[in-house]
Amino acid sequence: MIKRLIWLGVGAAIGASGSYLANRRVREIVERYAPEEVRHRVQDRVRTAGGHVGTALSDGRVAMREREAQLKGRV
Repeated sequence: MIKRLIWLGVGAAIGASGSYLANRRVREIVERYAPEEVRHRVQDRVRTAGGHVGTALSDGRVAMREREAQLKGRV
């Protein structure tokens, strides 16, 4: 009878701790995808993408000038 009570207590403790950890994890996920956090992430991604687009444009202009110089050199 004592063993059963001990195992009942162990099971209840494991169940309670598992429930607590699952609840905490769900709250973290909900906070991560809350509208304000999503807005900040989108802003960060847009800034990063804007930098990439600017770099691509400047690289394209340099390549265009080089190609134009090559074509003018053939004429």
